[in-house]
Amino acid sequence: MVDKKTKAWSGCPVRFGMSQFGDKWSFLIIRDLMFKGRKYYHEFIEAGEGISTNVLATRLADLESNGIVNKSRDPIKGSRFIYTLTDKGIELMPMMLAMIDWAEKFDPVTEVPEDFINELRDDPKKLQQEIMEKIPR
Repeated sequence: MVDKKTKAWSGCPVRFGMSQFGDKWSFLIIRDLMFKGRKYYHEFIEAGEGISTNVLATRLADLESNGIVNKSRDPIKGSRFIYTLTDKGIELMPMMLAMIDWAEKFDPVTEVPEDFINELRDDPKKLQQEIMEKIPR
């Protein structure tokens, strides 16, 4: 099925990717779900990035409509929702790890734990598997 929004883009993979998850707030939400164990709306707000509530709500809805994030009712407190990555979202992990590696090399203020970056560079597949086992589904 061809998405009407991307049809005119002549199959450019970068443009398609950007249409699915391509702004800083979406990447930070994916980061929080993938690496930081955040799953509730208030946890994203309190993450310290300064995202506004309306931007967060829009980005979560976009990520959900693009099949990157699932939204489900919390079974304990039914008035709130739990956000988790879908398989499609989890498939972004190699790209996210590559961004971490790249930023650690070229941004002097990027903070990546030494053991994490060493494992990423020594055995990225092993690190990816370890992270995947911790991601709630």
